[in-house]
Amino acid sequence: MSKIRITGGEWRGRLIQVAAAPSLRPTPDRVRETLFNWLGQDLTGWRCLDLFAGSGILGFECASRGAAEVVLVERDQGAFARLKQNAALFACDRLRLVKADALEFAAQSGLTFDLVLLDPPYGRGWPERVAPLLPALARPGMRVYAEAEHCIDALGTWRTVRRGRAGRVFYHLLDHSQESA
Repeated sequence: MSKIRITGGEWRGRLIQVAAAPSLRPTPDRVRETLFNWLGQDLTGWRCLDLFAGSGILGFECASRGAAEVVLVERDQGAFARLKQNAALFACDRLRLVKADALEFAAQSGLTFDLVLLDPPYGRGWPERVAPLLPALARPGMRVYAEAEHCIDALGTWRTVRRGRAGRVFYHLLDHSQESA
């Protein structure tokens, strides 16, 4: 068991517990700091979806920065149990935890978001599998943050506008091409 800290917002410095599991790769501090420098530190009013929540750190970072609602979706029973324990530390009604398959949730939820966070398990083509479902999740101006083991130029009609690399992790901020053209 290890701990990672929230890097900004009202919960800055608070720690969450992360199970030691080979499939769980919490986004490093410096990558999260870069993401929120790209997005801005104030997410007041935003609706965010952490689609492969894992530890939940990306979703907790959004809530800490004022997001109106953060939906965290995780399928794995063990990871979901830890996610519930960590969410309970914040006693925040803006966090909504959903135990479900990411693709099924994205296809069937009927919800729309300002930001979709994708940090899925590697090697299974998850970002590309989610891409056709993004339009149904999109509010006007929706952005997508994606981590992958490879560089991503686009997911459907969302195009990479910012990118970085930390070790073996490629991270990307994507905007809808019609709005960023």
